[in-house]
Amino acid sequence: MTRALRIRGLLALAAVALSLYIALTVPVHLGLDLRGGTQIVLETRPTATADADSEATDRTLEVLRGRIDALGVAEPTLARSGSNRIVVELPGVQDPAEAADVLGRTAQLTFHEVLGTTTSADNQDEPLPKRPRSQVLADETGQNLRLAAASLTGQNVKEAAARLDQQAGAGWHVTVDFKGAGRDGWARLTGQAACAPAGDPSRRIAIVLDDKIISSPQIDPSVACGSGISGGSTQITGSFSADEAKELALLINGGALPVPVESVEQRTVGPTLGARAITASAWAAAVGTALTALFIIAVYRVMGVLATVALACYGLISYAALAALGATLTLPGLAGFVLAIGMAVDANVLVFERAREEYASRHRPSPRSALTAGFRGAFSAIADSNITTLIAAGLLFFLASGPVRGFGVTLGIGVLASMFSALVVTRVLADHAASRRRLRRRPRLTGIAHTGTVRDRLTRTQPQLLRRPRRWLAASAAVLALAAAGIAVRGLDFGVEFTGGRLIEYTTATPVDPDRARTALADAGFPRAVVQTSGDTRLTVRTDQLTNAQAAAVTDTISTLTDHADKLRDEAIGPSLGKELRHGALIALVVALGAQLLYLAARFRWLFGASAVAALAHDVVILVGVFAWLGKPVDGVFLAALLTVVGYSVNDSVVVFDRIRDLSRSDRTSPFAVLANRALLQTLPRTVNTGMGAAFILTALAVLGGDSLADFALALLIGVAVGTYSSMFTATPLAVELHKRRH
Repeated sequence: MTRALRIRGLLALAAVALSLYIALTVPVHLGLDLRGGTQIVLETRPTATADADSEATDRTLEVLRGRIDALGVAEPTLARSGSNRIVVELPGVQDPAEAADVLGRTAQLTFHEVLGTTTSADNQDEPLPKRPRSQVLADETGQNLRLAAASLTGQNVKEAAARLDQQAGAGWHVTVDFKGAGRDGWARLTGQAACAPAGDPSRRIAIVLDDKIISSPQIDPSVACGSGISGGSTQITGSFSADEAKELALLINGGALPVPVESVEQRTVGPTLGARAITASAWAAAVGTALTALFIIAVYRVMGVLATVALACYGLISYAALAALGATLTLPGLAGFVLAIGMAVDANVLVFERAREEYASRHRPSPRSALTAGFRGAFSAIADSNITTLIAAGLLFFLASGPVRGFGVTLGIGVLASMFSALVVTRVLADHAASRRRLRRRPRLTGIAHTGTVRDRLTRTQPQLLRRPRRWLAASAAVLALAAAGIAVRGLDFGVEFTGGRLIEYTTATPVDPDRARTALADAGFPRAVVQTSGDTRLTVRTDQLTNAQAAAVTDTISTLTDHADKLRDEAIGPSLGKELRHGALIALVVALGAQLLYLAARFRWLFGASAVAALAHDVVILVGVFAWLGKPVDGVFLAALLTVVGYSVNDSVVVFDRIRDLSRSDRTSPFAVLANRALLQTLPRTVNTGMGAAFILTALAVLGGDSLADFALALLIGVAVGTYSSMFTATPLAVELHKRRH
């Protein structure tokens, strides 16, 4: 065993052991659709300077989303109800009262010059807008300090983070970094305070949160008068516990609420999906995963078995990473996680197909040497395809918010875990197996010595797929036009997450089974109705926008399920995916496409980058167009599927372009179109096998997963099929045409 193999083996063992420990000790929260959670109803209150209208409530909702879901993986539901109420549903909350308290804190952070001490607190309780010049507040010890008007606010803060000072033994504190004018303002404020004598109250800076001094440190004697503290950062110290410091940092980062809120109701709600739907989806995921594993084993034999083991390790590592981040798993999230396992086979297939080529060329006389060459030859394709996906994931995380940011987190974790699984775990297992005497004597058992039916047929016939590239482009343009026509003619049926809808709450004489209620409402013409229970006799129905006649039909349907049903609440609710979130997601996607274009242009040529991004846009438009023609809802589940297609669509194109680059280095005489055709034929087996691995899982989810996953699986099936086609017959022909125009 070589030193490199030993290091890889130790890395693999350490990663798997750590992941197993995390998976067994850190629970993953289940989403509102699987387990239910806590519902908190908040009501915005007017102030002397702001009304609690729908606009202020919407702004408040977005600030609350940032507090609840900084990484975008907590899967809360927030929606405006009426003009001044916000319905917040939180999965897996241990202490609803504490959650309501954190949400209700205004988090107005200000930094003040201390004018001196006073024994009077006459205007201590006067509202802030009425005392802009000075105010009196008690410090941490109870001494009253007279404060000047705020010199800095939370809007001047770039970032806050909880830190533990282990060396000095000072415990937990919060580090605050200022931005822009805040950096100069902090230097000016501390420079003024430094002019006071040591020990004088005026040498202190008061840090105030919601009209309470939380820290009032003395300026260090080393700070010169008028110069102040440069660097634009400070620490908020106090007797903080770890949770208190993290909570304070979260509040500062989330920003102040535009208007105050008050919790008016708290209760526990049941899951939005029934037990039957959850069971059916679990069976579908298990069947799909098993079929994918059997397919890989049938194609690649012993190497397929090892790849399946590596994929299991990938699943464990990804799960542990999500658990460590405190992620919440919803049903579409779990389905996407299972799909990621199927798509993670791509890197293994790339290596095995490259090893088959090396073995078939007779340059590598043994499966082991062919495997070594396969890993070496496939590395650039694996790296480039995954880096383009990581670029998209990173930009979604930094530029978007809410569930779109969460998708960037899970996508990035999946990509990194997939690369580790293929390049480390599979490499260790494959090298060890290929060195066994039994496999050396029977090389066909490895799956490397057998080139495969698809490759044999292509090698024998050598079809000229790119003889007329414009025909492929014309076909793609025709399908694109048809999809665009569907969007223009039929329009998009946006779900309640985008448009808002109606929330009707009932109290029933007897308990109502939510599964029966869902079925009855679907039969009555409301298939998208979301039903939740709260206690034994409370039932909530959330639907798209309804007319009064339709709302009456919903009430009549519920009444047939019990002796008597009284309507407690009937309100319009706003979209849970608000305008700001959608705007940020759109900007993130556009910037991600541009960044992918630049990366591919740098790694390959600009025509490759333009072709790959054009094919991605082609895939997105066709997917949206098909859903428009079918009249399927464009909702949060569809958004998850669309982002998955965006994340993985470029991969196939990059693999083909990587092979064109390799061929052009070794063959500088053949025309570009000939090299492109040869690259297409050589990578076609990998494209087919990877697509089949994902198709097994998606078909099982679509057929066996029930209504709750049917649209999600359908969207991804369309996306995978169109993405496979476009990488071969849109991106590559477009690159050929662009090359012709340039030369």
